[in-house]
Formats: sequence, structure tokens, C-alpha cells
Amino acid sequence: MNLNVRSAVLPTRAIQTRSLNPMPTRYMPTRPMPADSPEARISELASHQHGLVTRSQLLDVGISSSSIQRRQDRGQLRAIHKGVYRVGPLESPRTMEMAAVLAGGPSALLSHMSAASLWDFVRIPPPSPVHITVPEVAGRRREGIVFHWTRGLAEDEVSDLGGLPVTSPSRTIIDIASDLGRREMELVLARAEDQGRIDRASLGKMVDRYHRQPGVGLIRELFQSGEDLGLTRSEAERRCLELIRSAGLPKPHTNVLVGPYELDLFWPDLGIALEIDGWAYHSSRRRFEGDRRKDNWLRSRGIEVIRLTWRQITHDATTSIVQVGQALALAQARRNAINDAERAAHSTGLGTSAR
Repeated sequence: MNLNVRSAVLPTRAIQTRSLNPMPTRYMPTRPMPADSPEARISELASHQHGLVTRSQLLDVGISSSSIQRRQDRGQLRAIHKGVYRVGPLESPRTMEMAAVLAGGPSALLSHMSAASLWDFVRIPPPSPVHITVPEVAGRRREGIVFHWTRGLAEDEVSDLGGLPVTSPSRTIIDIASDLGRREMELVLARAEDQGRIDRASLGKMVDRYHRQPGVGLIRELFQSGEDLGLTRSEAERRCLELIRSAGLPKPHTNVLVGPYELDLFWPDLGIALEIDGWAYHSSRRRFEGDRRKDNWLRSRGIEVIRLTWRQITHDATTSIVQVGQALALAQARRNAINDAERAAHSTGLGTSAR
């Protein structure tokens, strides 16, 4: 029986995948079912697609439109997107990503930041829109999905990880290059190399292929500079931590990933981030604008960003640490005021209830 399960073309050189335990969510009826029953066909489809099926797949295996509707009414099929259903009440860890890919059609691939998260290059806190790449077709819109259009992908730009069709590691890095600053791109490249996802020769071919795409010049610059892409802490960060300790300020978390960005020092309870800019700070318009995009993204999520340069830390340490201390104190005062207001509102509510 041909079940027309959604699949993607794999590159000729297989990439080692990590298990995502894709199928904990088969629809299991209460009684044993014949192998050719409608329930068995649905379960077989869902077992390859993170617990999901599409309307067209159900029709292809003989499930009628009225039967699909009845299963929806009973809660056996739950619509995630138009024409995409979750089988049963449970989700797998990648249900939403697979649902977006299925909603995008037979040629859709997980891409951009969603692919970078799947490859473990960045960590995206939920809820996040799912990014997919599809052939250049206009007019398609789905809530919770960001569509990217392409005229076609080469074989080395397409992969599959844990049953999810996804852009290859090298193509994923190309796609997210314009969204990252220099430091974040260094970390992505370091992780990708450390995990064995990329090598410089294969990524170099991709860079040459897409040399006009925004952000690709930074990848080329990093590789040609001969810089070590290892995940090391800078001397400036170490000196700044020493200043924070000596001033008796709260200890920050270091090198914390928040969405697509890594923060040098971060006080999550206070919503304060400290970024340290090195020798080449603002040496180009592109880097300056990348820092502004990062700061605006963080600010929109309630995180205040303090920026210090190497020179400020090493030549004006007192003024620098006073600035940090004042920002932390103001953030703590705001937090205390919110807590006091919440307690007062709670007490007022209790008093009203008692009367």
C-alpha cells in the first residue's frame, strides 16, 4: 500500500542525525485493529510525521471527507493548520515544526532560525514562528509560519533530521547570516564545526554560490581572518567579571543564549544585559547596524542592554562599574515596586472578600 508519506530528498553524503524520538503520539484505538483498517492507515501515516497527517494524505488512503470530519468531532484529529491534523491529544517535541512543513506543501523545508534551532546552532524560546522555505508561489499565508520563497535548492542544500525535512547545515548558516552579528556568527560556526555539521570546504562552496546574499560577507571574513572560532571567553569579559565581584554586585550569568543572540553577561531576574565590545567596536557600518538590531530585539522583550568597550573597562574601570551598579539598582527598585503593588492589590482583594 502506497501511503504517500511526506519526505524530502537527501544529499548523497549522509549526515549523522540525532534522535528526536519523533513518534510518541500514534492514535491508538481501544480495540485491536486490522492492518488494513482506516485507523491503522492513519496511525501508519502519523508514525512517520511526528504524529501528524494531512487531509490530502487521508483522502489518498481512502478516508472520506465525512469520515475526517467525524474524527475531528470526536477529537481523534485536531487541526493544527488548514488541512494538517494532529492524531490524538499528545504532541512530539517537533510537532509544530513538522506541521508547518506539511502546511507548506510537498516541497517545503524547515529553514532559517527554525532550522538553526533544529541543528542546535541557536536556541529559540517558544513560542516562535516557524520558518519554512517553499518554491516561489505567491499568496500562501498561515498563522505562526514565516514563508521564505526560493526558485529551487541544490542537492547539498536539502537534508532530513529526525524525520523533518530541513535545509542543510551549510545552507541554514547562509540563510541566518543577515540576522546575526559578528559574535553570534562566530558561535554558530564554532558549534557547527564542533558538532561535525560543516567543514570549511563545503561551507566555502555555499558562500561562493550565495556571495551576493546579505551577511555572507561576514562568514567569508571570519574564515579568511584565520581567527580561532573556539568558544572561549575574552580577556575583557574576565576583567569585567573581576570588577563586578570587587564591587560586590550580583553575579551575572555569562554567555547566555537568548533567542538568536548570545549575551556576554546577563542578570535574568533584573532584565539587564551587559555587552562588551572589543578592539574592532563599530569598525564598520554593518557591525554597528547589527548591534542596533540586537539591542532593539532585546529591548522589545524587556531586556535593557548596557554596552562597554574594552577601553572603558581597562582605562575607566570606576566609571564603568558605577554605570553597571546604577542600572542594576534601578532595575531592582522597579522590581520591588512591582512586587509591592502586587502585594497591595492582593491584600485589598482579600479585604474586600472578607467584608
